[in-house]
Amino acid sequence: MVQEKTSAGIRFPIILMLILSVISGVVLGLSTGGFIVDFNELGFSVFSTAQRSVNSVSTSVGGVFTAVKQLATLKEEHAALTEKLKDYEYLQRNNAEIRKENERLREQLGLSDSLNKKNYPAFIIGRDPNANYSAITINKGSKAGIKKNMPVIALQRGNVGLVGKVVEVGLYTSLVMPIYDYQCNVSARIQNTRDLGLVSGNGSETQNLSLKYIKKRVLDELQFGDIIVTSGENGNYERDIPIGSISKISVLDYDSSLEIEVTPIIDFSRLESVLVMDKEELND
Repeated sequence: MVQEKTSAGIRFPIILMLILSVISGVVLGLSTGGFIVDFNELGFSVFSTAQRSVNSVSTSVGGVFTAVKQLATLKEEHAALTEKLKDYEYLQRNNAEIRKENERLREQLGLSDSLNKKNYPAFIIGRDPNANYSAITINKGSKAGIKKNMPVIALQRGNVGLVGKVVEVGLYTSLVMPIYDYQCNVSARIQNTRDLGLVSGNGSETQNLSLKYIKKRVLDELQFGDIIVTSGENGNYERDIPIGSISKISVLDYDSSLEIEVTPIIDFSRLESVLVMDKEELND
């Protein structure tokens, strides 16, 4: 019991000394300014941090809305530019087509002026492969001076070629029988050798023409690509109008004549305009 009292008596002074030391240190720190707590500054720091965070969030949200708005504007501008580009491409195509059409018309006008016989430019406005003459309809008739049996020619890719002849005439339109029709027969010559034959159609614009009555004895004089022209005989066509070129020659044992295929100079699938010639009247 005496020992316990003695230990308690010893601890108390030690504890008291420690408390006094802490108090002294605090007082000393406050008196020297080394331990000052500025609650205003502390509050400002906390508030500034919170304000900066709120401002950052607000700026981010505002940026998102601005980006969305700009994206919508860009989409509208892109759509408008796309439409303008389409319009520009359409105008470019139209201009190109107009230029090509003008070139064709100039060529046709040049051919028309160069012919010694009066002629009438016309456009094809219809085709009927089921008609009696695989008819091609043109936009000129008797009102313009067109008459039955007038020959029809065309200029295509810089080459003049025979198209056919007029078989029916209306007031404002006419029907042309093309040279590929079954019923079309044209007196013709091989341009180089001047051998006389007869060119006949095979019923379709996709099939070659046939040249008949050319004797076998001239076989060695013929070449692929030789030009076939109108003979001018029988009064149906003007002389030396190109018809086509030799593309195939066959020799048949039972026939004294050669079997010759002729590719037309005119590509009828692309034919758009023609010239109808008046054999009886000179060009002014």
